[in-house]
Amino acid sequence: MTPPADSYGLGPRHRTSLFAESVKDVRISFEFFPPKTEAMERTLWESIKTLEPLDPAFVSVTYGAGGSTRERTHNTVKRILTDTALKPAAHLTCVNATREEVDAVIRDYKEAGVNHIVALRGDPPEGAKKYEAHPGGYANAAELVAGIRAIGDFEISVGAYPEKHPDSPTLAADLDNLKRKIDAGATRAITQFFFDAEQYFRFLDHCQSYGINVPIVPGILPVTNFKSLKGFAGACGASVPAWLGELFEGLDERPQTRALVAATVAGELCRRLYAGGVRDFHFYTLNRAELTFAVCHMLGHRAPAQQGVIA
Repeated sequence: MTPPADSYGLGPRHRTSLFAESVKDVRISFEFFPPKTEAMERTLWESIKTLEPLDPAFVSVTYGAGGSTRERTHNTVKRILTDTALKPAAHLTCVNATREEVDAVIRDYKEAGVNHIVALRGDPPEGAKKYEAHPGGYANAAELVAGIRAIGDFEISVGAYPEKHPDSPTLAADLDNLKRKIDAGATRAITQFFFDAEQYFRFLDHCQSYGINVPIVPGILPVTNFKSLKGFAGACGASVPAWLGELFEGLDERPQTRALVAATVAGELCRRLYAGGVRDFHFYTLNRAELTFAVCHMLGHRAPAQQGVIA
C-alpha cells in the first residue's frame, strides 16, 4: 500500500522508476503572464485552451514589476474565471500601492469569486535599484499575507527560494522570512525555478528544520530560450548549471531541436523529483503551451481521452 503524502505533497521517497505504481497521483498547476499586445493575447488564450484539458489544480497570472500589469492581470484572471473551467489564482504585490488600494483589489477578487491569491513582495519599479516599501503600503509579503487573511478565507500561495532570494543576506534569513509568511496565513509555497533536484530536497530539509509545514511546490521552467533564461536567473538569484548551457550550445537557429532538448531536460528533472516523492508540480509556461504539455505527458498527466495504461 502506498503511504499517504506528507505535508509537503510528497509520497514515498527514493523510487527508482517514474511510474513505479501509478501516474494518477500527480497534481499540476500553470503560470501565465498577462498579454501586452493583441498577438500576445492570442498566444496566451491558445496556450490556456491547450492546457485546460489537463485539468490543473489552478492557474496563476503574474503581476508585472512595480505593478505595471495590474489591470491586465485583473482582466486576465476574470476572463479565466468566466470563460474557462479553470481555477485562477491572482498574483498580488506590495509595490506602488497603499494598503487601501491593495485591499480594494483583494475585495474585488473576493466579489468576483477568485479565492486564491499568490502574495509576493514584488520587484522594484523599473529604474529603481532596490525595493522600497510604498508609504502607507504593505512593507513585505508577510504583511500582505496577513492583510489578505484579514479580508477573506483565501487560499494563499507565497514564493520560496531554494537558493535564497537575491535580497536576503543568508539562506537562514530567507527561511526566517518564509516562516513569517507561513505564520501570517499562507497555505502553500511555490519555489523559484531550479535545475537540480537535490537542491530542492535540501531546501525541503531546511524548511522542515524551521517548522515550515505547508506544501512546498517545485516551480518548473521548461527552457524555451537559453539567453532569456540567463536574464531570468540573474534577476531572481537562480543558478544555471554549465551543463545546461552546453546542451543548448549551437541550437540558436534550430528551434525544434531546442524544444526537444528543453522537454527532455524538464522531463528528467520532474522524473527525479517524482522519484523523490514529489506529487505537485507548478509550471512556468511563459505563455507557451507545447513544452509544458509535453512534460506533463511524460509525467503521465494527460487529458481524459489520453488516459490509459503505460507500457
